[in-house]
Amino acid sequence: QVQLVESGGGLVQAGGSLRLSCTSSARTFSLYAMGWFRRAPGKEREFVAAISGSGGTITYADSVKGRFTISRDNHKKTVYLQMNSLKPEDTAVYYCARGSSGSLPLNKLEVWGQGTLVTVSS
Repeated sequence: QVQLVESGGGLVQAGGSLRLSCTSSARTFSLYAMGWFRRAPGKEREFVAAISGSGGTITYADSVKGRFTISRDNHKKTVYLQMNSLKPEDTAVYYCARGSSGSLPLNKLEVWGQGTLVTVSS
């Protein structure tokens, strides 16, 4: 059973930065596209960013473009989300997920991490 473990969440002031990490237990990590999603209190889960298996294709939600950067290190089996210029509306539980292939768009998201909480204070 593949496991994804997120880390890096916490409390930060508006305008600050955090870097989230998501490490996979699978040896085949590089074969799969990965994504970050978030669920804010009282809201539906929403897409944040995604990256192809090779790292060559990346997409972002409009709400985070220019502030967040997704990247991956296939040797470390880890995908990152660098979050800069954080806003209170970025407060959410952030989840990483694995796609069913190496390309984008993400689909059949069958493997999810447990989530990490990001709280941005004003």
